[in-house]
Amino acid sequence: MADDEEPASDGPADDADPVEVGVELLSKLEDPELSVAEAVDRIETVTTHPATTRKILDEAEKRGVIEREDGIVQTTGGGYVSFQSEVVTKEGDFSCRRCGAGISTGHFIKLDAGEHGAFGPECIRKVTGRD
Repeated sequence: MADDEEPASDGPADDADPVEVGVELLSKLEDPELSVAEAVDRIETVTTHPATTRKILDEAEKRGVIEREDGIVQTTGGGYVSFQSEVVTKEGDFSCRRCGAGISTGHFIKLDAGEHGAFGPECIRKVTGRD
């Protein structure tokens, strides 16, 4: 596998482009300011591939979604995830994309770039910046 390829088992569901999902996820963060580590924590729900993570951060900055300086990421869009219209729950046998725990009710974020999840009830709040 080339260094710039995304591992097949590590990307978002439904063949969604991980860069597009990552950029859109960053555009919907409620936190006005995060450390780079906190931003990467959220991106790691999309990919743990270092080159893809860098590409997501670079593309988000290029599109004006975030600004980066001195280890701080500032969100510029003022977006957020509406829990009533953009988060859906599904019953099944899932692993949380953030913490890895087994869950029977998965929370999924509906993004234009693709559905992203599953997350447990606490992790969905962390990923979206509610906690």
